[in-house]
Amino acid sequence: MTKILIVGGVAGGASAAARARRLDEQAHIIMFERDQHISFANCGLPYHISGDIEDYDALLLQTPQSFNQRFKVDVRVNNEVISIDRRQKTIMVLDRISGQQYQENYDKLLLSPGASPFIPPIDGIKNPLTFSLRTLDDMSQIIDLIKTNKINNATVCGAGFIGLEMVEALAANNINVNLVEFAPQVMPSVDIEMAQPLQQELIKQGVNVHLNTALIAVTHHDSSLSLILSDQSTITTQLLIMAVGVRPSSGLAQDAGLTIGITGAIKVNQQMQTSDPDIYAVGDAIEVNHFVDLHPSHIPLAGPANRQGRIAGENMLGGDVQYQNSQGTAICKVFDLAIGSVGLNEKQLLARNIDYTKIYLHAPSHANYYPGATPISLKLIFCPHSAKILGAQAVGQQGIDKRIDILSVAQRAGMTVDQLKDLELSYAPPFGSAKDIINQAGFVASNVLNKSMPIIVPDQLFPEQQECIIDIRNPGELAKLGTIKNAINIPVNTLRARVAELPKDQPIIVVCQVGLRGHVATTLLRNLGYDAINLTGGFKTWCQFNYETVQICTEHTKNNHKN
Repeated sequence: MTKILIVGGVAGGASAAARARRLDEQAHIIMFERDQHISFANCGLPYHISGDIEDYDALLLQTPQSFNQRFKVDVRVNNEVISIDRRQKTIMVLDRISGQQYQENYDKLLLSPGASPFIPPIDGIKNPLTFSLRTLDDMSQIIDLIKTNKINNATVCGAGFIGLEMVEALAANNINVNLVEFAPQVMPSVDIEMAQPLQQELIKQGVNVHLNTALIAVTHHDSSLSLILSDQSTITTQLLIMAVGVRPSSGLAQDAGLTIGITGAIKVNQQMQTSDPDIYAVGDAIEVNHFVDLHPSHIPLAGPANRQGRIAGENMLGGDVQYQNSQGTAICKVFDLAIGSVGLNEKQLLARNIDYTKIYLHAPSHANYYPGATPISLKLIFCPHSAKILGAQAVGQQGIDKRIDILSVAQRAGMTVDQLKDLELSYAPPFGSAKDIINQAGFVASNVLNKSMPIIVPDQLFPEQQECIIDIRNPGELAKLGTIKNAINIPVNTLRARVAELPKDQPIIVVCQVGLRGHVATTLLRNLGYDAINLTGGFKTWCQFNYETVQICTEHTKNNHKN
């Protein structure tokens, strides 16, 4: 009979225990959890604070009693594993209620301790009005404080997933929210231009957004805090949520002499084994290889943790299942918008010196003629040599999950970007378009790869240096939205009649609203012998970069381009 000890529950540990029991009814399985809950929906915590999930018990996926009844697992809550003796194959456990310690031996040991919120060493940060959000107890304390202190002003430090979800949860409680982020953008896990709509949405919802700003000191005054920021400004707040990231809980493994990876997480192989073949590890505490380039990465997500737990549960009983690396597929709701991503972002690709090409597309979430369609902005990044998908990001109100999931499957299947045009996706006017934005991405990528449609990206366009930029939108659009500096306006429907105004001895940058009319115009001009290049994603993407815009150019400026 195999004796399996599991340190930590929630996604990884509970999945491992369940899988092990399904494979071996005789195995002796003990699960240790330092807190009182073994399996809860930690991703749902902000939504209980907001009131979207009304029932607290809905967050409890399993209790110790129900888990034991279903899987015959000895669940010991409020029991913390404090050390591992690998030579004797024993662990030392602290009963946090009685204070007593005891020992258990094992045949196989699984570590699933998760990750802990990172709290920077800021002067005054330890006070009764500052919280992180990782457990049910954290959630309950925040809710109690909101009710008892009648909170009407709060601050969230960190604009990642938890930070943004907490901003929305606090706003749902009619609380004025300040958001402080050290990076120059919200949601640092995506590229800055794709995060720009989120920032606009936050401001629209009344959130005070402080970017490029760090929290450097906190002073506690009874029922409020004074926050000193790096720009020397001060915020007075009644509640502070610290959401600046998490760190893998790898201390127990490190003390036991197990190998720790370059990310500070526990290093494991594809079978989820640590450097000790009888000790496995899963979840937010481990380092995995990224699917795109096999680079060691810390990717704390619930989906991967569940799969890793299942694999470990099988392998501890003699199996040989391998984990197939992590893509980092994720999505976040921010008021009326959603932001999703898969694979590597542009910042990561640059840091890892990986060659790439990127395109931008904007299209409706479903057929435009059917009521309720909303815009989707998509960034697709791919290898210019192999055409493999390196990463993608999408933002919009509807259909973001669908598109990112399609691209996640395509990436894992090894599809090339030009193959996206051949995907047969379900279509009816309320749900999609006959030519979905994913198909459109395939068409655009194919044209880029075969060099039939040269493109330029906004961050490579320098209006001061570019000799000829034409904006082919209608004058009314330019009057309402503006244009790029030094651009001249030649509406696409008049382009054939006015081509003589354009030079043939220099590149012509074609700009429209989202890139579609630009494709038509660029093709026309190239067929007539002009060196035309389309601005991918058009003027809308230019604006997402927060670049300068101006009003429509005068006739005098246009004549200067002709001379």
